[in-house]
Amino acid sequence: MRDHGGDIDLAALGHGGTDWIDLSTGINRRPYNPAPLSPHAFQALPTQADQARLIAAASARYGASPEHILPLAGASAAIQLMPHVVAGQRATVLSPTYNEHAASLRAAGWQVDEVTDAESLGGDLAVIVNPNNPDGRSFAPTEIVQIAARVGHLVVDESFADPRPDLSVVALRPENVTVLRSFGKFWGLAGLRLGFAIGQPALLAHMAERAGPWSVSGPALEIGTQALSDDAWAEAAVTWLAEAALHLDQIAGAAGWQLTGGTHLFRLYDTPDAKAAQAQLARAGIWSRIFPWHPTWIRLGIPGNRAEFDRVQAALTAPG
Repeated sequence: MRDHGGDIDLAALGHGGTDWIDLSTGINRRPYNPAPLSPHAFQALPTQADQARLIAAASARYGASPEHILPLAGASAAIQLMPHVVAGQRATVLSPTYNEHAASLRAAGWQVDEVTDAESLGGDLAVIVNPNNPDGRSFAPTEIVQIAARVGHLVVDESFADPRPDLSVVALRPENVTVLRSFGKFWGLAGLRLGFAIGQPALLAHMAERAGPWSVSGPALEIGTQALSDDAWAEAAVTWLAEAALHLDQIAGAAGWQLTGGTHLFRLYDTPDAKAAQAQLARAGIWSRIFPWHPTWIRLGIPGNRAEFDRVQAALTAPG
């Protein structure tokens, strides 16, 4: 099985309780609050006009022309589609990173090498998550362009780049680069299942054909259009997340954890024992993300309010 954050059912099964704070993901816990939806969003099949409005909002937000943007049911949908719309057999993935990239490529029959440095990226298709999950490693757009020059096709997953537009390669995107963007993480509405692929129109047409008609729901189209156009909310969210991340670092540091990396939406800490740290938090009804391939790393999403911060602090200062 592929391990993921967000497995709150597993947390409840293993530890009991129902009042959980899920910090196992990088989803913003201060979500966007959309205006009431129109009856059309629920009652009608999504129209081309609905999709065009969303694409226009995404174009303004991400800085790509509309013909280079394809809405999908989450960035995860694009990850599943990419192995089937790029020609080749050999792929490289800059790791450690979000495990769906390598897993979806292998499931589609690709030979996948997981490499730890950008200089080792090559092959018919390469994948970079920028900024990276879980350690926040990042590359400047000019570095991404240089990497693209030595691979067949480069996928740049910018799912956590909304608070860091300076990292996005969209404005400099070479033709052999496809950028993936997540909507649900920064806007805190992951249940909508909305994301975007930004790339060449011909490749996007292949993706759209495989995704099938109405691949994005009416509510997702309407809420996405509204949220992507709300500059004031986005600016306030970035400010809050930056300050909240520093506050979480202070709490973790006081508990003896060492900051290893992260983004505005999650932090990665080095602990004496990640399983023990996760269990300590779980006793207080706080779920976190640990990794089977690293015994001391634990990742926490950013708490959404003072009460959640207080609960994390109490959990980390509670006796064994």
